[in-house]
Amino acid sequence: MTTVVIVGDGPAGLSAGLFLAKNGVDTIVFGQDATAMHYAHLHNYLGVEDLGGSDFQVVARRQAAAHGADLRDAEVTAITPDDDDGGFLVQAGGDEVAAEYVILAGGKQAQSLAAALGAERDGGRVPIDVEQRTVVDRLYAVGRVARPDRSQAIISAGAGAVAALDILSREAGRDVHDWDSPPSD
Repeated sequence: MTTVVIVGDGPAGLSAGLFLAKNGVDTIVFGQDATAMHYAHLHNYLGVEDLGGSDFQVVARRQAAAHGADLRDAEVTAITPDDDDGGFLVQAGGDEVAAEYVILAGGKQAQSLAAALGAERDGGRVPIDVEQRTVVDRLYAVGRVARPDRSQAIISAGAGAVAALDILSREAGRDVHDWDSPPSD
């Protein structure tokens, strides 16, 4: 079974996919690279002085895939609870994928998917807790799904990382940190 399905391939979805995949979690990111990043230019992303949003997407997609995230060019059309194991069944591109967790990171499309699963909605956003969890167990909302009017690439990427670390911690039964050390000389 796929452990995590991520709906959306902007900064939030790709960040979650990167963190999960690099920690050995089977991760599928569904998206069609139709993110708002293609209309952005980064001047306020820490560590990135000046980069076009489309260029950012190229780098972020390559990085997530290099660490093992399975990027699929398909639209998720439905998500239903999987009563057999407490996870979800995700319909995308004519395929059905079983997932233990779902992270919604895809803007308007994710709003209707969240509603169909019984997640609360507050105007144009899906309310979350500090770990990016919705009221539906194992369903997370990150990026513009949770903050449509206060969206920033760096905040979205951080939210994706928060959700990923929460999933890693839940699966491990303890707090998990994702520390990377520089190579020794």
